[in-house]
Amino acid sequence: MNGRHVFEYALLRVVPRVERGECINAGVLVYCRAKSFVTARTHLDEGRLLALDPEADVAGVRAALGAVEGVSAGGAAAGQASGDDAGRRFRWLIAPRSTVVQPGPVHTGLTADPAAEAERLLDLLVR
Repeated sequence: MNGRHVFEYALLRVVPRVERGECINAGVLVYCRAKSFVTARTHLDEGRLLALDPEADVAGVRAALGAVEGVSAGGAAAGQASGDDAGRRFRWLIAPRSTVVQPGPVHTGLTADPAAEAERLLDLLVR
């Protein structure tokens, strides 16, 4: 495969009013089993969020996105998931949930550099 490895990714969506189902993309989760790598990269466009819901809790959304980044990073920032391997943390983060910050469906691809892939996907799908 020329040094390329299978990776999985999911978008992080912000759904400020769950009952309406409207969302904006606010990040990506990237996991590469071969590299034992998982990361979350986020970018919140506050203007777009407030266009969907002028009363959205921007600070709360930022805190939730920060928590996702912490779990993906592992270590002390991951809280109870600190001892889990990259795959387990990724699976926990992509589990469906009915909250303001939700993971989208999982997609796959090939990459030689999962960290660079996370940045590329963030630029392509979020910013």
